[in-house]
Amino acid sequence: MNENIRGTSVEFLFHAVLALENMEDCYDFFEDICTVQELKSISQRLVVAKMLSDKRVYSDIVKETGASTATISRVNRSLVYGNDGYRKIFERTAQFWKSDDGAGEDAVAGE
Repeated sequence: MNENIRGTSVEFLFHAVLALENMEDCYDFFEDICTVQELKSISQRLVVAKMLSDKRVYSDIVKETGASTATISRVNRSLVYGNDGYRKIFERTAQFWKSDDGAGEDAVAGE
């Protein structure tokens, strides 16, 4: 982990996220702590990472998510050289991405 982000306030944030108990808690907390644009940017990066991990090409990702090629490149660097955070989340949320109702696939397709 990048030592520059370690600190009491970041740990407080992480503990707060870990204390969320359900989807409604998540909506309430993230709507309070983030602007709409910040939340959309963060969620877009997650979708871009999933598409990259599924071996989708940049042009498709741009078209389906509206993400810039700079954002896609940055996310790709995190996938290749990062701390495996995305991989861990994809493994732990595999049921979401493979759900029968297609909710995960809709998220990846840009809603």
